[in-house]
Amino acid sequence: MAFLLQQMVGDKLKNMTGGKDDVEDKTAGKETAASKGMSREEFEEYQKELIEDKIERDKEFATKKAERANLRVQLRDKYRLPQSAQDDATIQMSGDDLDLPEELAKMVEEDEEEEEINDSFLGKLQNMEVDFDAIKTKAQNTMSEVKQTAEEKCVTM
Repeated sequence: MAFLLQQMVGDKLKNMTGGKDDVEDKTAGKETAASKGMSREEFEEYQKELIEDKIERDKEFATKKAERANLRVQLRDKYRLPQSAQDDATIQMSGDDLDLPEELAKMVEEDEEEEEINDSFLGKLQNMEVDFDAIKTKAQNTMSEVKQTAEEKCVTM
């Protein structure tokens, strides 16, 4: 109710009094040493601590953000997904040594070793799912069919 009344009557009242409320309005939204009940030195120290805490929080946030980006990059490498330029930029901006979970690092190493084995010729031969019995049976059937066809067409056989 007071807000509504001030909106309606406030401007007219300021004009009549000469606008003295402007000074009070400028300091009303800001913290001052008097509003906190501190001396000026204490208030400056308090403001300095607030700024240092904010910087510390921002730094920790940036580090966590870069660690998450590093984790996403490693998972993309592991599962051969397209890379993200945003994650790469985040990692480069941090510049710190980023922690990678040990389990993920082990998984990536195991996958790399597995890929090296599978890339070799013997690895490819081992991974081929070939049924040699079926191939042998098919070859024998083909040979017997060729023999029968040759016997039918050739008089000397």
